[in-house]
Parts: sequence; structure tokens; C-alpha cells
Amino acid sequence: MVAVHHRHATVQDRRIFYREAGPADAPVIVLLHGFPTSSFMFRNLIPALADRYRVIAPDHLGFGQSDAPSADEFDYTFDALTELTAGLLDQLGVTRYAIYVQDYGAPIGWRLALADPAAITAIVTQNGNGYEAGFVPGFWQTVWDYQREQTPETEAGIRGALTLDATKWQYLAGEPDESLISPDTWQHDFALLSRPGNDEIQLALFRDYATNPPLYPALQEYLRREQPPVLAVWGANDPIFGPDGARAFAKDVPDARIHLLDGGHFVLESHGDQIAALIHDLLG
Repeated sequence: MVAVHHRHATVQDRRIFYREAGPADAPVIVLLHGFPTSSFMFRNLIPALADRYRVIAPDHLGFGQSDAPSADEFDYTFDALTELTAGLLDQLGVTRYAIYVQDYGAPIGWRLALADPAAITAIVTQNGNGYEAGFVPGFWQTVWDYQREQTPETEAGIRGALTLDATKWQYLAGEPDESLISPDTWQHDFALLSRPGNDEIQLALFRDYATNPPLYPALQEYLRREQPPVLAVWGANDPIFGPDGARAFAKDVPDARIHLLDGGHFVLESHGDQIAALIHDLLG
């Protein structure tokens, strides 16, 4: 059995939780989770990769087991979350690494790549957009309305994403066999979302998500210039980031490996073994 360590590091006076496994001298892969979860989403993938790689999976500030200072105390932006991630990797002596990004993890990964292109050895994006293509308006319109104008009406709409039903929906929507998804997933995430003050943290990040699409042209130029190995493995039935978001990577990296799996936003839950094999093939 692979030993997975559960650790904390202090970065910029904030306590950041991370999971770590694999040989200390092996090539590194950093797993960056999305909303509304944490490194818990990688609990099965970490052992599957740690036979060959040093695997590091942090919880973003405000998520999982990391500190969650109030939104009045800390300015929750994707820039700030990226700085904390970079600080953690610096503490751990990680200077070259592959990234696995999903949902919110994508804009954090893109910022890391743009800040230090030479550090990135490969990119695995699982339902993590880097293009305007793929945004599903049926989900995003509520977010866009709230970003444009914060009113009681738009806030009420976006708060719907913080409910138990919405959390469960993110896991089950688009999955042809719902029995493959453990209820522990959405119950775990909702318990953390429900902590006092966490709603304001999430609202701040919903607002700041508007800063991510303007980065896409720089990301795409980086991809064209550097041609990193790219694996876009996607739940093809995702009602948040559709499959066009995966296909778009081939525009700038012609050799990108595009795999559309019969699953949803958290396709790692139902197709974990297949995704692990695809990652091994890419990095190998």
C-alpha cells in the first residue's frame, strides 16, 4: 500500500494543508482541485500515481483542511491563491513539475505556468477551461450576472450553487451510472461549504472568476510557444465546462491528447483508473 502523508505548511502566515506521496526524488506532479471540493477529490488518484511520481495535492485557502480566514480578513482572489501555491512549492523545493488542473485549479495552474514557464513539464486538464469555448451558458449565466452586478437578486441566484442539492448535482449530472459516485463526496464538500463565513469566501471567488478569461490569450500564446505535453481528459457530459473546452487545446498544441469520457464534471470519481493510465502514458 502506498503511504500518503497529510501535512501542513505555513505560507505567508497561512496554514496550508497538502497531501503528499511517492519517492522524494521522483518527478513531481501537482494536483490542483476545483470548486467546491479539496484535495479529497484526489484521494484515489494519489496512490495510483505515487508509484512513479512525487505527488503533491494542496487544499486552496478557504477549502478543505487549509486555513479559512474570513473574506473580511483575506482578499480571496485567484492571484492570491496562486501566490500561496507557489509559496508552498518553493518551501517544498519543487522547481519542475507537471500540473493536473480541474475547475478552479485551472486558473491557478495557468497563472503558475505564465509566471514560470520553464517550471512546467506537462499539463493534465480535467474539465478545466483555458479557452472561451466550453463554457456552458445554462450554468454560467448566473455567475456572469453576479459578476456584472451584485444585487440581492443576483446574489440569491449564485447562492444556489452553495446548497447541498447543487453540490450533489455537480457530482451526478452527466454520469450515466450514478451508483459509481459515492455520496461521501458531496456530503464532505457541503460540510466544508457550510462552515460559518465560507459562503462569503465562495462569493468572493465567484466574483473574481471574471479575471480568468482575460488570461486566456496569454495562456494560449504560452501553449503555442512552449508546446508542453498536454492531456485534456474530460467528462464529456459536464454541464459546466463542455467538451469544446477540451478540444480547444489542440488548436495551440497540435499533439495534445484529447480524451472525452462518458462522465460529468467530476469524471475522476467514475473513471479514475482510466485517467491514471492516461496520465502515466503522458508522463512516461
